[in-house]
Amino acid sequence: MNPTQSPSINPVLSSPRPGQSHYRYTILGLLFLASIINYIDRQIIGLLKPTLEKQFHWSEQDYATIVFWFQALYAIGYLLAGRFVDRVGAKVGYGVAVLFWSLASIAHGFVGSTFGFTAVRGALGFAEAGSFPSAIKSIAEWFPAKERSLATGIMVSGNTIGPIMAPFLVLWLATRYNWQASFIITGSLGLLWVLAWYFLYSRPQKQARLSASELAYIEEGQDQTEGEAAVPLSRLLRLKATWGFAWATFLTDPVWWFYLFWLPSYLTSQGMSKTEIVWPLSVVYAVTATLAIAGGWLSSLFLRWGWTLNRSRKTTLVICVLLAFQVVLIRYSSGIWMSVGIIALAAAAHTVWKSILLTSVADQFPRRVVSSVAGVGGFCGAIGGMLVAKGVGILLDHYKADGQLNSGYNLLFACCGCAYVLGLIGFHFMSPRLQKVVV
Repeated sequence: MNPTQSPSINPVLSSPRPGQSHYRYTILGLLFLASIINYIDRQIIGLLKPTLEKQFHWSEQDYATIVFWFQALYAIGYLLAGRFVDRVGAKVGYGVAVLFWSLASIAHGFVGSTFGFTAVRGALGFAEAGSFPSAIKSIAEWFPAKERSLATGIMVSGNTIGPIMAPFLVLWLATRYNWQASFIITGSLGLLWVLAWYFLYSRPQKQARLSASELAYIEEGQDQTEGEAAVPLSRLLRLKATWGFAWATFLTDPVWWFYLFWLPSYLTSQGMSKTEIVWPLSVVYAVTATLAIAGGWLSSLFLRWGWTLNRSRKTTLVICVLLAFQVVLIRYSSGIWMSVGIIALAAAAHTVWKSILLTSVADQFPRRVVSSVAGVGGFCGAIGGMLVAKGVGILLDHYKADGQLNSGYNLLFACCGCAYVLGLIGFHFMSPRLQKVVV
């Protein structure tokens, strides 16, 4: 056993006490809404790409450069946000993040050049980096270990509800008014969320709306003596568990970015119009949202069967890898709707994979450092996304020039499937047993 680790965790399973409150679901609802808003704001540019590339004369590499700078600032923001949230807490950290990303999203409606889009997109990425570190810290504070994977799955499913809503909302606003209205109106949703977060969120121990029985249930199995002392980042970087999470995130986060930013373009490359892509996109993200929750429930079910955290989380990850890998078969698809089905299943597998990875951070690390560790992993994921964005732009421009754009997409989908295999191998090697580390 690694000397820095304590024995494996297998929480005692019990039901909530009769008559207790359920205020933790109010917090989960806020996290779910923030994820929806986050991904509406992220997907707008992908949906409006056909319009914007005509107006501003973008090549695939121009668009890739905008995505690149989003990822670059997102990477920097992720690393800083993790430390910031651990210092100031989830309430201030998440509130500041949503406030600034909403203002950055609104600012898109007031720029008129490719450089302007690059600048505001970078600002959006920097601010949105605070989302996952804040959310995973909130879940670690508000949910016992046996409910975390389900809570994380519900939170992450907002990342797919947002893209379901976005095509209808964004394209309707762009058609009814103009593309600027799409950014301004959707960006304003985050400002309303900040008000709700300010009045409704606090740590469980300070929340007057929380019953004593629910507080006891939340704290069940948690270490209440871990303290609040700051932990140097250098100490976290010496732990294998940190790098296992970072490795898996580095390889697989870019897959989600690819689906998010290039899926609309892929569908239009298959002969669909801007309005026709709404339904395929909705199918992809509806399937993804449903299975994201089901995947979180599956890991919790394994715990109820008496499995250890290690066995339940790793088994769920293996299932995700098997489902995500089948995207390599898209080259053999006989029609657009078969391709949509393949992508939907792979995207759904990613959201479950992501929720289990995030849950593993809370499983392995004390609550006072979960945002910092999530920030390290998110930084690595964003670096991967940054590199992939540039590579995708170059690759697709090359294949487009040769009149073989489909071959380019097929190669990219194959890489997407293989990323999860490598990610799981590295994650298991660095964290052979999911257990609390000593920091």
